[in-house]
Amino acid sequence: MLFPKKVKFRKWQTGRKNPKKIMNAARGTRLQNGSFGLKAITNARMTSNQIESARKVLTREVGKFGKYWIRIFPDRPITRKAAEVGMGKGKGDPQGFCFEVLPGRIMFEVGNVSEKVAREALRKAGSKLPVKVKIISAKDIY
Repeated sequence: MLFPKKVKFRKWQTGRKNPKKIMNAARGTRLQNGSFGLKAITNARMTSNQIESARKVLTREVGKFGKYWIRIFPDRPITRKAAEVGMGKGKGDPQGFCFEVLPGRIMFEVGNVSEKVAREALRKAGSKLPVKVKIISAKDIY
């Protein structure tokens, strides 16, 4: 699983939740390394376990000679209170890390494989994630 070596703050504030004010991603919206990419259409907080399960699928599908790149890293701490604990008494203990995905963000890239293999690998990886995704290619965009 992915997690940072060191964090400046153990617990973050929750942040805004208004679905009407969701902004599109400003960073990470173009392909950098591969020929095909997996782009987020909706927003969500993606845990390190979800990123890891998508990574395993990509590794299996692209084989020995294919390459893949993970363009996101979970650095936001998630806290959770223990079971059957009442309201109040402070914030819960850190449980793991997540990454806040905004619409338009490219999360994974694939290269050195045929279009058929790349699209199938990205489709399977996208099914593991909590966001709606779109498979994009370099030749379609640029």
